[in-house]
Amino acid sequence: MELRKDHFSLSDAAASRRYFSKFERIIKHVRDVVPLSAERQKLYEPELAIIEGYVGALASTFTALSYKHLMAGRISDALPNELEIDRRDSGFPVFREIMQMSVDAGQVETRLANLPDQTELRKEMVSYILDAQEPPTRLQFAMSQRIYYEALQSRAVFWAQNDPQAQWLGTLQNGRRQYLVHWAVYDSQTNLPVVYLMYLEDSGRDGLPRDQRRWPRMQSHLVAQSISSLTLLTIAKGFDEDFDDLHPKLLRRIHVGPMYSHAFTRQDGPLREVLAEASGKPGLDWALSWGVESLSSARVERVSSGLFSSVDREIFRLDHFTPDSEEIGATNVTRAIILPQRPYQVLKDRNPEGLRQVHKYVVGDGGKVLSNV
Repeated sequence: MELRKDHFSLSDAAASRRYFSKFERIIKHVRDVVPLSAERQKLYEPELAIIEGYVGALASTFTALSYKHLMAGRISDALPNELEIDRRDSGFPVFREIMQMSVDAGQVETRLANLPDQTELRKEMVSYILDAQEPPTRLQFAMSQRIYYEALQSRAVFWAQNDPQAQWLGTLQNGRRQYLVHWAVYDSQTNLPVVYLMYLEDSGRDGLPRDQRRWPRMQSHLVAQSISSLTLLTIAKGFDEDFDDLHPKLLRRIHVGPMYSHAFTRQDGPLREVLAEASGKPGLDWALSWGVESLSSARVERVSSGLFSSVDREIFRLDHFTPDSEEIGATNVTRAIILPQRPYQVLKDRNPEGLRQVHKYVVGDGGKVLSNV
């Protein structure tokens, strides 16, 4: 119930459309930031296409939800009809909205079979307008739901749980196979999309994705541990100890958000004043956080496993000169924000201490994203 205090329903169609229009622009800029962040955040080439794929799926999710809630407040007996967002900690739709998409996806065939196709609905709308001389509200609602379920049918959206996939990178001289495993979740605690990437070596007998003994178990393990409150060190050590023939060498976690907006969120801190001052012109009152945590293996130790065997265990790299390195549980953490030029100028003028070390990606008037310090 405490969490729900920060949830807010967009109760009318105009507010819903403004919200989704804002996010459509923001996600486009996020896709531009991915290659720009590669060098600074030390992302490798195979990771870029994977991250861009998840960001594209996220864009499709917002498009689908925009149609689902297109008639918010205009059809009183259609439930659910209002989008609920987390206006305090994320600015994104609440987790329940994304979970409901998964439920709806299981009913796609039935729902589409019970709805006329788009061509038929357009014909019916034209006839209704000519006969009744008023907007065909219910037919518009039917069309919006038709498009929503067609989007789910394509399966190209960001689900609450996007199961791990493995990309083979080659075989080392010692015979170990190299994989880049990636997966993503919509975190139920933070109401934010989070992407995970893990480089690992496989010393098992069979290739990991074809090994029906290890692969399903590994997928379940990774998804179960994909919680933002767990450090990367906790996740990586647990994985290393549970799978003797899988050796995690690098683990990343990419946070997309929170999104801050003077119009839709109630954030605290220096960004509140910055966005309030920049809110005079529509569409310029937002900022999106972008964070990358990385944990790499420093070396391997051979430890006993049972009476007569031993296994490799990874020793992960932490900055022991940093007092809170154990609490952070990562080799390094880089944080950035994406924001339009106007709030960036206000931010630069104010220069609040808490944001001085945060990298800024600035969206110019022409929509081009520039990397700044």
